[in-house]
Amino acid sequence: MSKVKKEKKTLEGINPMIFLVVVMVLVVIASYIVPAGSFDREYVEAMDREIVVPGSFHYTEKSPVGLFDLMKSLTLGIQNASYIIAFLLIIGGMFAIMDGTGAINAGLANVVRATRGREIVMIPVVMTVFGLMSCFCANFEEFLAFVPLVLAVCLSMGFDSLTALGIVFGAVAAGYGGAATNAFTVGVAQSIAGLPTFSGMGLRLVLFAVILVVSMAYVMIHAKRVKRDPQSSPCYQADLLNAKKYVLDADSIPALTGRQKLVLVVLLLAILWTVYGVLKYGFYIDELAAIFLTAGVVAGLVGGSNPSKICDDFLKGAANMLAPCMMIGMANAVVLMMTDAQIIDTIIYALSNLLVGLPTALLASGMFVVQTLFNLAVPSGSGQAAITMPLMAPLADMVGLTRQTAVLAFQLGSTFTDLIGPTSGEVLVALAMCGVSYPKWVKWLLPLFLLWCVVAFGFLTFASLTGYGPF
Repeated sequence: MSKVKKEKKTLEGINPMIFLVVVMVLVVIASYIVPAGSFDREYVEAMDREIVVPGSFHYTEKSPVGLFDLMKSLTLGIQNASYIIAFLLIIGGMFAIMDGTGAINAGLANVVRATRGREIVMIPVVMTVFGLMSCFCANFEEFLAFVPLVLAVCLSMGFDSLTALGIVFGAVAAGYGGAATNAFTVGVAQSIAGLPTFSGMGLRLVLFAVILVVSMAYVMIHAKRVKRDPQSSPCYQADLLNAKKYVLDADSIPALTGRQKLVLVVLLLAILWTVYGVLKYGFYIDELAAIFLTAGVVAGLVGGSNPSKICDDFLKGAANMLAPCMMIGMANAVVLMMTDAQIIDTIIYALSNLLVGLPTALLASGMFVVQTLFNLAVPSGSGQAAITMPLMAPLADMVGLTRQTAVLAFQLGSTFTDLIGPTSGEVLVALAMCGVSYPKWVKWLLPLFLLWCVVAFGFLTFASLTGYGPF
């Protein structure tokens, strides 16, 4: 018995970066085994991107990844992900500045006191807000900024780290899976398929609501069980350590001072500015980083911190993001190595061939499975759309499916594995923030992942039978 416990503890204690190292090594091995191949691509000016030419796949000369290429891929991956790494460093610094004023702890203590006895209500409220932000504004990476706050609230209310992660990523699954106006997935895929932008929104909004309700129920059931019996949480031991940093003794923390109230007003204004900018002007990472950096500096000043303390707090917060930033770079390195080895196109060609011969009623679900598997290799919505949709749209025409159904299969397939795959940088960052091991996350999420797939199969079958369109 002691040996089993020791082995389990050893596995759970593995640094999450090790899992990415394993994936990187597997890609190197695959580059020697999987035949190299490529589709021809053509530049579409209206979309400002290259897309695959259907029927153009051909095998090419192998270019396997060598040991030196493996070592070099990390720095290239970091460079490729520099925009999100810069964003994370600024987010970490911004929250550290605000935390240095005492406003964050005092504000969270007020939330905990106000919801005492009905803490569970917090879960659907926050998930609905986050879900709507994903559904209409395509927010995903942006939620990393709120993971520490959600974690602190959950632990202070008697829930656990998995509850916090479930709140964030359950909302993302609903928002991306049933996206109404996501320019990076639905917009790109519909453009390639020749569909009106954001057409077919009605069914997707129903899909959003169903996935959100399923995710809420799963997270709330888990949270109630942990609330009754904290030791039932798979993260109980890790959360004992998290508690020293995040759990608040709400009754011992004084009421908010005038300066601290101003700090929270600055944070609220930054969030509102973010939502307005995304909806009105299409703000993305650079603009959001500028907003949060401004908010951090202003909050530090109104909160009573002098310039030297603001700089010190910022550097401490940015330093806490080092490990997550490295994992983001490693995840990007995986994709870069697969691209250099020219095995990505071979994989999608092989997967698309699996669809040939499927009955029409099952083809949409088959497309979903193919997109889901391919998303493990290319965890990028717009990148996956550019590779797969030029193949899936004509295939849908040939077998009597609507192109809108093919887009829906892509949309769902490009979502769920983002939340469970080992190359999803955002999830690995959040796991590192919460101190949750990757195996624990996968084990906890797997039942919910399967429920999402059941919902996907149901909606895709409905779309296939009803001619979900306009075409």
